[in-house]
Amino acid sequence: MKRLLLLLLSCAALLAGCATNPATSIASPKGSGDLGVVIERARGTLAIVDTSERRVLAEVPGLGDLSHASVVFSRDGGTAFVFGRDGALTRVNLLARRIEQRVMQAGNSIGGAVSQDGTLVAAQNYQPGGVKVFDAKTLALVADIPAEYAPGKLSRVVGLADLPGQRFVFALFDADQIWVADLADPKAPKLTKFENIGRQPYDALVTPDGRHYIAGLFGEDGLALIDLWAEKPQVRRILAGYGRGQEPLPVFKMPHLRGWAVAGRHAYLPAIGRHEVLVVDTESWAEVGRIPVAGQPVFAMARPDGRQVWVNFAVPDYDRVQVIDTLTRQVVKTLEPGKAVLHMEFTPRGEAVWISSRDANRVSVFDTRSFATLATLPLDAPSGVFFTSRAARMGF
Repeated sequence: MKRLLLLLLSCAALLAGCATNPATSIASPKGSGDLGVVIERARGTLAIVDTSERRVLAEVPGLGDLSHASVVFSRDGGTAFVFGRDGALTRVNLLARRIEQRVMQAGNSIGGAVSQDGTLVAAQNYQPGGVKVFDAKTLALVADIPAEYAPGKLSRVVGLADLPGQRFVFALFDADQIWVADLADPKAPKLTKFENIGRQPYDALVTPDGRHYIAGLFGEDGLALIDLWAEKPQVRRILAGYGRGQEPLPVFKMPHLRGWAVAGRHAYLPAIGRHEVLVVDTESWAEVGRIPVAGQPVFAMARPDGRQVWVNFAVPDYDRVQVIDTLTRQVVKTLEPGKAVLHMEFTPRGEAVWISSRDANRVSVFDTRSFATLATLPLDAPSGVFFTSRAARMGF
């Protein structure tokens, strides 16, 4: 009995020492809420970053062609799904900092989405045209939806986004159509097709409440909108003047609609081929203002509280970023983070913004209140910046 008591006391002392001695204690588990990734496109590498400590935690190589890569996250924020231009879909464990699965699912892929319940991940493909849906845990193919709009003709797919109820919505560039796929039963997807929506939809977005799907049109002015809450949804045209208008203007880069800023009841849209940001009322979908900016906008992104909109630009003004105060609708700051600014991402509560400068080989972190530089991270040709806070947002 005495020997047993001594053994128990020794174990207790050992455990107490482990709990208080940093040299022997086990590191606390890392959460995923303040993690993110940066695409290093030149090396096919994913940099895993800590948004609170503003540093690179690890680099995960072997992701192939990342020239137009995008990323979505699992519901718990612990997994990044990376869509490569070479058609690969890669599942990266952010906590273990390694690739877990990788499938070559198409010839050319430009993005994807995760279903509302987190069990499915969908990829939109240029070649062959269509959408493929995978099990989010294993990347096993569960549904293949060819974008066949005429016998033997497949359309390139753009603007894929998740919707409530295990649905995905996407546009067919070559078919002038929008499809909604209901995957309540992944083995038998149900498709709703909207035809003649406008010429060549090139990108699209879902509003934060999931009500409206809006597609930009490359082949003509205006936008196509669907009210997904309607009993019988229909396509209607809005903003007839959105585009190049009567005067033919060169377009150096099409704006990304997924970067539209929604602040309060207004949306801030990058104008096509013009040095302006358009202000649109999100109830009437009428234009209510225009804000002059330094160049052709590519992304117009809102700080989470909606008080600021940050804008970057196409060539030749792609070394600058401007900040719009949404209360006054005036540019209040111009920054020069570095040559070839490609992307911006706000921290979850908006106290900082991370900006990638491809040709400067760095990501700059700015304080959104003082505009001071908080950190500079040297990275190889960085492009997309994606934070795990996107996991809780529809359409991201």
